[in-house]
Amino acid sequence: MAAHRRPRQYPFGGRTARTAAVLAMAGAATATGFDGTGQAEPRLTPTQVKTEVDTLYREAETATQKYDGAKERADAGRRRLNALRDEAARRTQRLNSARNALGTFAAAQYRSGDIAPAWQLALSSDPNRYLDDAALAERARDRQAAAVSQVRQQLQKIERLRGAARVELKSLKTHQDELRRQKASVTGKLTEARRLLAELSPAQRDRVTGADGTAPNAASRSADGARQALERAGAVAAPDSRAAAAVAYAFAKLGSPYVWGATGPHSFDCSGLVQAAYRSAGVSLPRTTYAQIDAGHRVSRSELRPGDLVFFYSGVSHVGLYIGNGRMIHAPNPSAPVRVAPIDQMPFAGATRVV
Repeated sequence: MAAHRRPRQYPFGGRTARTAAVLAMAGAATATGFDGTGQAEPRLTPTQVKTEVDTLYREAETATQKYDGAKERADAGRRRLNALRDEAARRTQRLNSARNALGTFAAAQYRSGDIAPAWQLALSSDPNRYLDDAALAERARDRQAAAVSQVRQQLQKIERLRGAARVELKSLKTHQDELRRQKASVTGKLTEARRLLAELSPAQRDRVTGADGTAPNAASRSADGARQALERAGAVAAPDSRAAAAVAYAFAKLGSPYVWGATGPHSFDCSGLVQAAYRSAGVSLPRTTYAQIDAGHRVSRSELRPGDLVFFYSGVSHVGLYIGNGRMIHAPNPSAPVRVAPIDQMPFAGATRVV
């Protein structure tokens, strides 16, 4: 009977062991991927989303105020540049007229031969008439000298205007570069906020943005409804007619959308709403929160009265219009329209009375 041999056993080692380990790891990774654990990024809770979105909105509003300031400076620079160019064009036109006059005078001198005065007197058949003509010629030469001096002055002024225009153009380009940077910053932050909000359910999104039950009714958007809404909000009558007009304007804009950089009449950012409200009352305010806080005299929180401007956050990046009883009207952010809100909703930074 033939002997039966047991097959020789080879222990795992070398390349075989490494291959087995890799396959095992791959299997584990595949299993992890299929059961949805390990590699997936954890979703944020609604509370965490609210914290993130609020931070993004504050940062976007800070960038918006910088954008508004840069736009204001760019617009002013563009107006100055256009004024310089217009003035240079007017002076160039006057220069050309003066040059034409000089050319006419020079041509007349050439035609007269420009003989020495002593010889003209000696050869003249009428010395008395010659002397009269010589006096006229002397005055003409004086006028010519004045005309030449005027041309020189016009050239100098035009060159100064062109130099100022070059400086203004360089400054304008700097402000335009700043505009582009701030615009990119704003849009980036708002895009990220929209992405976070899109991950929530509609009910969660409304709770995070405060949109549930806070939208104003149609009556409060009209001029008559604004007055009724002011009474419903518990505000006392504004002591100044211009402040009252500004508050009424703001009430009439309840429900208007927030659009960064907008100053009305159909959409606003926070400082744009305040500026438009007082503009309707005949009062001119600066464009940004940083300048608006210094537009009047400061008042304490205990001294607030309707029409005062109330500012928030340490960087003074947000503003609202106080309406009384601890409430304000403001343009919050892109996820919320112009609305009434308590002033203790955000960190209070100061207040200013402009009328």
